[in-house]
This record gives sequence, C-alpha cells and structure tokens, in this order.
Amino acid sequence: MEKGHDPYEAFRSSAYRRLLSGNVLASIGTEMQATAVGWELYQRTDSATALGLVGLVQFLPVILLSLPAGHAADRHSRKVLVVAAQTLMCGASLGLAVLSVFQGPVPLVYLCLFLAGVSQAFNSPARWALVPQVVHPNALANAITWNSSSWQIASVAGPALAGLVIALTGQAAGVYVLASLCSLCCAALVAWIRPRPGPRLQEPLSLGSPFAGVNFVWRTRLILATITLDLFAVLLGGATALLPIFARDILDVGPTGLGWLRAAPSLGALWMALILAHRPPLRHAGQTLLWAVTGFGVATIVFGLSRSFALSLAMLMLTGALDNISVVVRGTLVQVLTPDPMRGRVSAVNALFISSSNQLGAFESGLTAALVGPVWSVVGGGVGTILVVLGVMAIWPEVLRLRSLQQPHADDVASSATLIAMHPGDSSSGR
Repeated sequence: MEKGHDPYEAFRSSAYRRLLSGNVLASIGTEMQATAVGWELYQRTDSATALGLVGLVQFLPVILLSLPAGHAADRHSRKVLVVAAQTLMCGASLGLAVLSVFQGPVPLVYLCLFLAGVSQAFNSPARWALVPQVVHPNALANAITWNSSSWQIASVAGPALAGLVIALTGQAAGVYVLASLCSLCCAALVAWIRPRPGPRLQEPLSLGSPFAGVNFVWRTRLILATITLDLFAVLLGGATALLPIFARDILDVGPTGLGWLRAAPSLGALWMALILAHRPPLRHAGQTLLWAVTGFGVATIVFGLSRSFALSLAMLMLTGALDNISVVVRGTLVQVLTPDPMRGRVSAVNALFISSSNQLGAFESGLTAALVGPVWSVVGGGVGTILVVLGVMAIWPEVLRLRSLQQPHADDVASSATLIAMHPGDSSSGR
C-alpha cells in the first residue's frame, strides 16, 4: 500500500455508510430476484427466448425514462428519488411473489419486470449523483471503488441465497418476498441520509434539457470511449442470461449450481475490487482497461466451450474480475470529469449504457441461443468482445494514453469546461 493512501477514506462519512448499506441490500434483492425469475421462467416455458425477453422488458423503461430521470436528479432531491424508486421495486417484487404462488400468467410476470425496470431507470442516476454529496471530493474515487466492492458482495450473496431458497422450498415466491424486504430496508436507510447541499439545476424546463447529458458525453471523448467499450463488450460477451440453460442442460448442476454460476463473476469482481481499493491509483489506466476487456472476451470463449463445472466457475470469476477494472475506470472518469449540476443527467446516460449492455445483451443472447445454440452464442460473443477492443483503439487512441484517473487527458478536461460555459444555466446553485 502506498504511504499516505487511505483505502477506507470514504467510510469516514456516516452518510456514505448508510447509502452504501442501502445499496448493498437493494442489490442483494435485485440479484436474488433476477436468479429466481430466470429459473422459474425456464422451468415453466423451456424457452431461451423467454429468458431473453426478461432483459428486453426491463430495458425498455430504461431507454424510455433514463434521460428524464437524469434531469429529475439534477432538478429535484436525489434522496427522495432513490426512496421512491426502491418503494416501486418493493411493489414489483411482491407482485412477482403473488404470481409465483398462484402460477399467474407469464405476461403479468413481464409486467412486474417492466415496473422493476422503471424503478431502476430512476434509481441509478439519482443514486450515482448522490455519492458526491455524501463524501469529500478527495474520497470520491475511493467511494466508487468501494461501491463496486459492495455491489459485488451483493451479487455473490443474492444468487447464492436465491438458489438456496429455491432448493429448500421448491418455488421462487420466497425469494421475491425477501427481495421486497431488501428494497424497503434500502428506502429506510437512504431516507435517513442528510446529503451535503450542492448546486441544483435552475434553468427552465425545455425539450433539450434532458439531452444535455448526452451532449456532454458525446463531447467528452474519454467518457464516450470507456462507456462504449463497456456497452459492446458486455452486450456481446455477457453469458448471464443463458446460465439457466448451462446449469440444467450442459453442466447438469441444478438450481444450487445456477446460484453459484450467477455468483461466480461477482466473486471475481469482489476480489479485484478489494485489490484496487488497497493499492495506489492505476498509473496506466487506459492500457490496463483495454487488456482487461480483451481478457474478458477470452475467458468468455473458454466458458462457452467448457464442460467442467470447476472450469466454468473459474472462467466466470475471471470475467468478473476483469470487468470490474472497466467499472472502476469508467465510474471514476464519469464523476471526475462531470460537474455536479450535470451529474444526474450524465449518470443517466451512463446508466443507459450499462442497462443496454446488461438487459439488451440478455435479449441478444437469448435470440442468438435460439438460433445457433447457447454454446456458440457465448463463444461468438467472446470473439465479438475482442473485436470491439480493436475498434475502440482505432477510433479513440487517447484511451491508450490515459494514465492517472485523477488527472485525465487535458483535452477532455478542457471540453468539459467548454460545455459548462456553453450551458451556464446548468451551473446555477441553490436548493
């Protein structure tokens, strides 16, 4: 550990501890619910397309509502938005529980998942924009790294708990009830926070206001390059949506094995996040990022070809570890390069890219698996990820030159300042 580097700096803030605890609980509930939905739908339908639709119905509200949600996060209380979003998520989970007990129609399951997507659309930008209001600016990068660590803890615990509950009870209803309780606890913890006052958007509402974040990302090349890399790498290389098929038909490990397969990427990501938190900041962040995403693609290919449960777990852990590097680099750049009055809208764009990669990637995986089979769907996605890295290097060569995340490339800092000067209304302060 570098002398003077405090790996626990963000935890000195009690408000951050409450926000982080709420996020962990909410993430546990989300991961439990995702695991249970995938298992239950595949048991009822035997359809890879049905699994793909899970991603699509949760992606639609994100693509429709993320930009308005980001604008709301810059204009209204971010804390209130997070509480409201978690309350809606609680209702969606209870709806899934009722449908599971009474074997309700599958279209109503998708309706509940759509409401869960609405919740995520408003929760993500408000939650990300709230972090700088509860930690000291010098602790921001440390807070982002621990956010990733805590999310990975939740992603390990959630699928494992879901698999255990399903194995013990034989149904998914109990998982959904636990997920609803997690959302309620998150809402209570966030409601207890007193965030530091900061600038708030004061400009009159206009048709173009929600798109200011899109313009900012488009003009800030380092942000655009890193989130584009993450979008296409995970969209093509993600195998999560197909894990129920691998668990039942290829590896023959049942619901408990599915829980561990779902948890494996997060175990790897947690290991990497802890390493990043306890070491000095990356000195060659751009090169490290590109090598990490390349390795993600290679590990995905090996997972697709594996018939060994142990090897499959190892490769999924490796994908999670390498993907976490991308998460930390992208998340830090977004926060460092974005002024507070625009953080909600820029975080909304970031959340839109993340949801596109995760939810739309699940839909793509389901359709591809239905056409060419799950194995070649995963292998082809890994090859596509490697090709995306080559494309990013060609289009945005400045990624290779990125060194410190605390002092990004001067051109991107300058472009950020220029955009703020062009939109003075975005910098108005007051609550």
